[in-house]
Amino acid sequence: MEETPVYNSGKLSDASPVGSVSSAEIAQEFSGLTLEEQEAQRAEWSQELARVEEEITTLRTVLQSKMRLAGELKRKLGITMWKEISDDVSQGLKNVKESTVYHTVESKVGEITTAVTSAPIYQKTETAIKTTAGKTTSVLGGITSKMTQKISEMKQSDSFRSFEERVGSAYENVRSKVSSRSSSVQSLSDLQNDERRSSITTPTAIPEEKIVP
Repeated sequence: MEETPVYNSGKLSDASPVGSVSSAEIAQEFSGLTLEEQEAQRAEWSQELARVEEEITTLRTVLQSKMRLAGELKRKLGITMWKEISDDVSQGLKNVKESTVYHTVESKVGEITTAVTSAPIYQKTETAIKTTAGKTTSVLGGITSKMTQKISEMKQSDSFRSFEERVGSAYENVRSKVSSRSSSVQSLSDLQNDERRSSITTPTAIPEEKIVP
């Protein structure tokens, strides 16, 4: 009985566990085969590998051609890369919003918000804020009212009336002085105009020429 050779079993087992398993499977497949049959099996596997690699190359070429055609059609339709990214993002957001996880999280957030707003400490804080705001408005209103009352009382006082009368008298004196000065200037101007008119209308006497005998 011939020995069944184990090809590269040491190297495969040293490389990785996967290599060790593959070597064991190959050894099991080759256990009942002769050397000629093992060589024939290897040749068959090589041919199959070459055929698969050729198909991969063909498919890759076809895929590249299809991708170029798709890019050309998108260019003609005005579909840019940015639009594709925007559409992908929009679709992703839509999928997220429609997902069960999103609705569950949204429901939990709503429950937490309701629990927080319904808590006694939150209600007390909200009431305290509203009370403080109301007190502040009331204080400002009281200050404004008191200021208005003080101004009214000041206007009714004797000292304010005396001051108001003094201001009025000073204004009248200044206005009368300005009016009198304006009248004086106007009178002087009228007098100069009259003199100018009289000098123009009065004829100047021309001396007679004496006849020399």
